[in-house]
Amino acid sequence: MKIRGDIIRTYQSIHTWTGIIAGLVLFIGFYAGSLTLFKPAIQQWATPSTQKLQQLELEQLNSLVQQAVKGFDKAKQGFILDFYANSSPMKWYEKGGGRGLRLDDELVHASLNQQGEIVTYQAQENELASLIDQLHRTAGIIGKVGHDDLGVLILGIAAALYFLAIISGVIFLLPTLVKSFFALRTDKSTRRFWLDSHNLVGMISLPFHIIIALSAFVFAFHDPIYDGLSVAYGDKPLFERRASSTQVYDINKLPEIQQYLKKIREVAPDYELERLTFTKLSKANPSLAIELQASDQMMRGGYSDVVYMHPYTMEIEYSSVFNEDSGAYGPIVSSFFSLHFGNYAGTFGRWIYFLLGLSGAFLFYSGNLLWIEKRRVKQPEQKTSCRVIAALTVGVCLGSVLGVVVSMLASKWIYLYLQQANSYYLYCYYSTFFLAIVYCLRRGPAVGAIHVLRALSLTCFAIPLTSLLSLSLTAPGTTQLFNYADYTIDLMALLFAGGFYFCARKTRVRALTGEKNSVWAMNNSRQAEPVSVTELNTATPVNSVVPANYASSTATERSS
Repeated sequence: MKIRGDIIRTYQSIHTWTGIIAGLVLFIGFYAGSLTLFKPAIQQWATPSTQKLQQLELEQLNSLVQQAVKGFDKAKQGFILDFYANSSPMKWYEKGGGRGLRLDDELVHASLNQQGEIVTYQAQENELASLIDQLHRTAGIIGKVGHDDLGVLILGIAAALYFLAIISGVIFLLPTLVKSFFALRTDKSTRRFWLDSHNLVGMISLPFHIIIALSAFVFAFHDPIYDGLSVAYGDKPLFERRASSTQVYDINKLPEIQQYLKKIREVAPDYELERLTFTKLSKANPSLAIELQASDQMMRGGYSDVVYMHPYTMEIEYSSVFNEDSGAYGPIVSSFFSLHFGNYAGTFGRWIYFLLGLSGAFLFYSGNLLWIEKRRVKQPEQKTSCRVIAALTVGVCLGSVLGVVVSMLASKWIYLYLQQANSYYLYCYYSTFFLAIVYCLRRGPAVGAIHVLRALSLTCFAIPLTSLLSLSLTAPGTTQLFNYADYTIDLMALLFAGGFYFCARKTRVRALTGEKNSVWAMNNSRQAEPVSVTELNTATPVNSVVPANYASSTATERSS
């Protein structure tokens, strides 16, 4: 396919600059989004087992609810019934509650002892997974614009630029697409290898990136979109509003739990019940939110579909579960959400999305590296713009990953000495993040990359080590502080520890033995580090975190 050279250059310029402008915040959004795919698992891993009371048989839940609403005023206002095996059967908010991220909310956990009497435990709900989710949605940018998060709006703008980068990248790649699609040319320059890798990952995951870009933009600007639709709808409301009521119901007349379950089976027979959330039980317009999960359905929420029911009359008020009454609009909206969240293919689908999310982070990281190397001059001192972008690429990208890993590591240690951990997560993340940026700007991108990668490797390795140590720190005859039924997170941390160590080692060899006219070279004695003969013999610069020498001539690259 032939396209005029000036058109190719125009789209290449659009691709480059949209990627550079949006790349750093999108890197954070993508890698944090990959972790968010396993949000429930992270929350369970980080929550001490001492904060989970014994689950009950279904027949016992009615007794638990009756005792709770009689003995606790907050339970009369609303409560949560959890059907997870590793969760307390009943909870309610003693402080806070509602939507949004609140780090100081206090939850009361309730269950029954062997004598059938209610037992309670009060603690903060662990918000580590929610904070990672917040990082995914805002890139860690704090502040509000009206009732919207500033970071969400910035990521929405970045998603629009990201979409332009995708389309322009495909257009200028079209003339050589058939020839170079699966090409990974290690016999050419190192920059060519990185460019081939960047193009291959981008093209293979193209549908995924288009879906994420469009859906992220809509999620960020849905309010302005709805306001624009009001021009067409006029005074007619876009959504059917619930009729107001002044009737207050008696909480002692709540139906039994079995009646709710029977109704749910009629509405969603192919779904599994996860949670019942009762709110405003002692006020007008009480509500019951029913969270349901199915591994083979396109669900509206990140991890479940939801059915809203009147808790006293059991009338269905809203349902995101697909049925014959959903019309043509319902499946389209559900698929839009589900394709972003990756919840339509069970655990297997989440692992695929996890890898695709990491590949997206790789695209933004490698794109910045290619931009830097393309502007390299043939002298030791590189342009200020290249040095700053290189330092920020390492500091922001790897520093953000290190901030999350440090927070995860700190989670175990905090609970060994304190009961409240949420506020400390913020200190751990932001102090680590900004320290990494300052360090990379001060020491340079080469030294910064090596040392931050080493820190990542050590911290990741310390996560499973801490999990093992916490077992030995538990006193004999007492309940273990953490439940280790699932070792997946610890095993993944160990795997990434090895990966970061490998990258740090290759980056160090590249900085000492690679092209000296580069921002990735250590050009003075203050920065120099000894390198062993073994490292020199096994060095393969194409595998390093930063591009190595691309000394092949421009004419040679054009001929390839």
